Amino acid sequence: MKPNYIPSQTTLTGQKNATEHKNCIGQTTCAYCGVGCGVDIHFEKGEPVAIEGTPSHPANYGKLCVKGNHLLETLTSEDRLITPQIDGKSVSWHLATDMIADRLIETIRSHGPDSVAFYLSGQLLTEDYYVANKFMKGYVGSANVDTNSRLCMSSAVAAYIRAFGEDIVPCSYSDLEQTDLLIIIGSNAAWTHPVLYQRIERAKQINPAMQIVLIDPRRTATVEIADKHLALKPGTDAAIYNGLLNYLANYDGLDKCFIEKHTENFDGCLAEAKQWSVNRVASFCELKVQEIESLYDLFLCSPRVISFYSMGINQSSSGTDKCQSIINAHLASGKLLRPGCGPFSITGQPNAMGGREVGGMSNMLTSHMDIENATHREQVKTFWQSPTIASKAGLKAVDMFEQMRSGQIKAVWIMATNPMVSLPNRPIITEALKACETVIVSDCVARNDTLEYANVVLPVSGWLEKDGTVTNSERVISRQRGLIGPNGEVKHDWQIICEVAKKMGFDGFDYQHVHEIFNEWTALTGYKNNGSRQLDLSAIGRLSQSEYNNLKPQQWPIKPGGDSRVFVDRQFSTSSGRAHFHPVTPRLPIQTTSEQFPIVMNSGRLRDHWHTMTRTGRSARLHAHTEHPYIEINPSMARTLDIVDGDLIRAQSSTGEVIANARVTDSVRKGQCFMPIHWSKQYASHAKVSALYQSVIDPISGQPESKHTAVRIEKMNYAQHGFLFLTSDINLTVDYWSKTRISKGWLWHFAMHQEGLELRHFLQEQLTDRYQWLQFNSSHLQSVVAQSSGELKAVGYLSNVPVKINSDWLNQLSISDSISDDQLNRLLHAQTDPTFENGKQVCSCFKVYEKSIVTAIKEGHRSVAELGKKLQCGTNCGSCKTELSQLIKTHAEDTHHDIHALVL
Repeated sequence: MKPNYIPSQTTLTGQKNATEHKNCIGQTTCAYCGVGCGVDIHFEKGEPVAIEGTPSHPANYGKLCVKGNHLLETLTSEDRLITPQIDGKSVSWHLATDMIADRLIETIRSHGPDSVAFYLSGQLLTEDYYVANKFMKGYVGSANVDTNSRLCMSSAVAAYIRAFGEDIVPCSYSDLEQTDLLIIIGSNAAWTHPVLYQRIERAKQINPAMQIVLIDPRRTATVEIADKHLALKPGTDAAIYNGLLNYLANYDGLDKCFIEKHTENFDGCLAEAKQWSVNRVASFCELKVQEIESLYDLFLCSPRVISFYSMGINQSSSGTDKCQSIINAHLASGKLLRPGCGPFSITGQPNAMGGREVGGMSNMLTSHMDIENATHREQVKTFWQSPTIASKAGLKAVDMFEQMRSGQIKAVWIMATNPMVSLPNRPIITEALKACETVIVSDCVARNDTLEYANVVLPVSGWLEKDGTVTNSERVISRQRGLIGPNGEVKHDWQIICEVAKKMGFDGFDYQHVHEIFNEWTALTGYKNNGSRQLDLSAIGRLSQSEYNNLKPQQWPIKPGGDSRVFVDRQFSTSSGRAHFHPVTPRLPIQTTSEQFPIVMNSGRLRDHWHTMTRTGRSARLHAHTEHPYIEINPSMARTLDIVDGDLIRAQSSTGEVIANARVTDSVRKGQCFMPIHWSKQYASHAKVSALYQSVIDPISGQPESKHTAVRIEKMNYAQHGFLFLTSDINLTVDYWSKTRISKGWLWHFAMHQEGLELRHFLQEQLTDRYQWLQFNSSHLQSVVAQSSGELKAVGYLSNVPVKINSDWLNQLSISDSISDDQLNRLLHAQTDPTFENGKQVCSCFKVYEKSIVTAIKEGHRSVAELGKKLQCGTNCGSCKTELSQLIKTHAEDTHHDIHALVL
């Protein structure tokens, strides 16, 4: 019998919570991407012991991806920030908030309200976001409050506002299952939004006639579901949709009635699109004419079409126009505002949408109101009863840090984000934080790249401690419930802001419980709205604390009968009530290649990691899929540069450099390379890819161009390469290093230019405990093993070539009661036990490795389902299914060739 559902309440305000019950289920939402999956947390004796998807949640219906499935592994007190700090010393909350209030008051008095800035995050809950915006825009009187959503979604936001008059995503996840044609452009959904990818996969199985086209310079895991893959030249996406609009006009594909009744400026838009013939598009995008015509014919002939796009479109110096070009094609064809149709921008962070709703970005007011609109400003000021209201748009993220650097911003409060890793041009961000007189950082981790620049550090609640709401990519509001008690002295972000506000003499921040913030916020969405904006949540406001705690997922707009479609009467949120076409002139990226920097660098996310790994970095299983940073390069480039797979290589741009292992693959085109975004200074010495990007932004949205920069690549030649296994963490100071977590410790790969290092002496300096040491030296290898009372504590190797030892074997040895002489001999000679030579881990849920999968394929298990029956891989979260498909294609074909050769 399933445990009873116990509605939970925040533990940080003294309420009852799920942990007070011996056996129960607490429901909350996932901490990762914008899909917004519901999760059920099973408790035993007050401790969270298991996690599964919420079967009834409309975002995921019980599914979770690999990251969501392993969330509980990230709940550890290790490296948690648990007390406030001033200049590195622990202090009381009273002292910390006194200092912040005094600093802000003095800064505003001496330099004006615009000398203060907030930099927020899509990791915040909507209530946190709301209070921060109220504080800055209504009480400080500055709109210098921006968010890291600027880095991922602001171009989509700007295009939606320009087209519809409001930041409206006009699609739902169910549309993905009802469409005839799905165009995935600028998104590796198989890895970035796996649960939606699986919904798409199932929809295609039910309806094999459904067509899927992937448009992406790289051949990503998402190609496994696609009928066509258009590997276009990076940065040329807008030309695809400009040419499509022209094609629709030439082949009777326009919805002339819709255009005439419900839109404006179509003629001007079409005039620009007319310049983009199929031939010109093919040439500009470096595609075949047949590929372009085939795509256009599919769009023309398909009654229902979804264009599904994400960071690959948004993160561009012309990202707003790229998004607009997509919207233009859907407006012109009338393929939107009905099931299975529309321009669907998919959000990257768990609450980027909620932040947008409350005006989390510097060019917005709360509740989808316009900061440049005097009537809107007065409405918000009146509702808040605030002493002032920001009179103009504030600074966007990149400009905000530039003004810190120049000394115009004197105080910044950074909440739940790590700009030293995520913002482009790391040297500039370093200078900005050093120059800023007061740097306040609220976070739940004790170490990240930004914290070292903070004057004041504040410990805040993390996932499963936080309590409030989030909004996902399809406009569904869900409760994120605080199900476990606070770690140390942590507080919620909204509580800290309110405490500082009251010490600054501000009224309007006397909230006792988070539901009071929710009620105020939802009431504001309906205040003098009168149908002018789709965002009106007043129907679910005025909730009691109990009703708020039991709030079910709600998609807005919230209307009688449950119809949550937007613009049902085809009246848009513009002054005319008509949707706006906007002419788009496709532009290439600003960060272009040159003789000095001839290679295009792209960047993106991995399947098992998230942002800067402050959460996924705590899980050994998630580390196992990709243990170390890498750069994908084309085989042709690798031959030219004398690089082989696994070599350490350096990519340099005009602003910085990275060093990582080469991954030679034809998934990237010649002249291009790719690097994941996740590594920070906590996990690698030289793998912060944002350091390669210049401070180039879209002039409309302010979004950085983080998908395209120019680099040169060279092979690194180190004198010595090292490998370490240690059961404890250390600070390693060498020329290059990267580390990965395993269940019983850490693995390091490192390299040095210096020769002659004595490994045992080096390690003994790092490890202060007294161990028993074994040592082996040969002409090309130094190896040491350290034990304590028979337990394995350290293994180290130093050689003129990289040394690889299987991490599972080391884990097994570290938990053994004793280690045999044969095992010690193998360790000393760097020879992994053959039973552990399994290749790369493919399935993180069941720890299934490539070797086992390939063996099963060659035995005749040549479908994902058959592999699942034999090995369990792909049967839990499903995140590994695309890699299983790729292995089947590769090795089933190899087996066929082997059999064919035998027959001949």
